[in-house]
Amino acid sequence: MLVVESDPDRFPKIFNSDPVMKKSHLLALLLLPLTPSLLTAAEQTFNFKDPKGVNQVRFTLDAPLEAISGNASGVSGKLTIDPEKPGATKGSIVIEAKTLSVENATMKEHMLGKDWLNVAEHPTITFTLTALSDFKMEGDKATGTAKGKFSLMGVEKEISVPASVTLLKGKLGDRTGGKMQGDLAVLRTEFTIKRSDYGVNPKAPPDKVANDVVVSMAIAGACPK
Repeated sequence: MLVVESDPDRFPKIFNSDPVMKKSHLLALLLLPLTPSLLTAAEQTFNFKDPKGVNQVRFTLDAPLEAISGNASGVSGKLTIDPEKPGATKGSIVIEAKTLSVENATMKEHMLGKDWLNVAEHPTITFTLTALSDFKMEGDKATGTAKGKFSLMGVEKEISVPASVTLLKGKLGDRTGGKMQGDLAVLRTEFTIKRSDYGVNPKAPPDKVANDVVVSMAIAGACPK
């Protein structure tokens, strides 16, 4: 933090007689109006509505009789990150529920229908970050535990998940073929939720539809410049 003493009368000998100190005080006074922007210059907001359109969230249910896997392409949301203050990271990731998909067309229709995810009434699945802990920083990659509110089917629960964020300075142009310039943040995580906790057809036979749902993502957020 830059501390400036602007009253020469309080330190007359230093301010008035020492030319080096006098110059440093004058420089500090000149820089003072800039300090708010300097202190916040490192903070960036990354938009996860991918301009390239390839961000996806994957999910897997592995029951004894049947394994189900699919993805969701409707990913959006924003994270505000300051590498100097990683604990202050805030934001949310949003999934458009109707974009959840599996290979089997009939199974997909059932999954999106009122007996399962009921996407007509519950159009989004959201994770809102509330706290971060256990930070480790290696180069441009930060790892830790993300605590937040996971909302599905109108039910919201607190969960804690392992996560990493890799900051890639100046790499947005490489990802977009030069169409956009700026920085990237790649968010990676994998965690498990229980289908029954969120009221997703809790009566479904567990030997065919697993109660545990493994969610994984490796998505890129853009901060254009």
